[in-house]
Amino acid sequence: MLSMTRHRSHSVDFKRQVVQEYLAGQPLQGLAVRHDLSRNLIRIWIEKYEAGAFDEETVAVDLLQRYEARIASLERLVGKQAMELELLQTAMKSAARMKGISTSAVVEPDHAAGRKGFD
Repeated sequence: MLSMTRHRSHSVDFKRQVVQEYLAGQPLQGLAVRHDLSRNLIRIWIEKYEAGAFDEETVAVDLLQRYEARIASLERLVGKQAMELELLQTAMKSAARMKGISTSAVVEPDHAAGRKGFD
């Protein structure tokens, strides 16, 4: 039977703690067993830590950049949808004028049609 790979997300504080334990002299194997992590993952964290990726300011800047990119993406989507909506509304009005029907979403009942049998 195949085991499913676990994908866990760890906080920056936890990653920093594990790396600092390693830098304080804890063996890599011991850390991996104690925290249920792969040694390779801890090595990756060590490289990132040494590159400054776990500094609070760096993490905040990265998060801000991701949020700004997401906002820009959503703004483009809203703009596209607004243009599509305007195009559809224009097309509906044009088609309605050609057919002579109301473009209103609420159409009043034709009272004269209901009285034909009563005249």
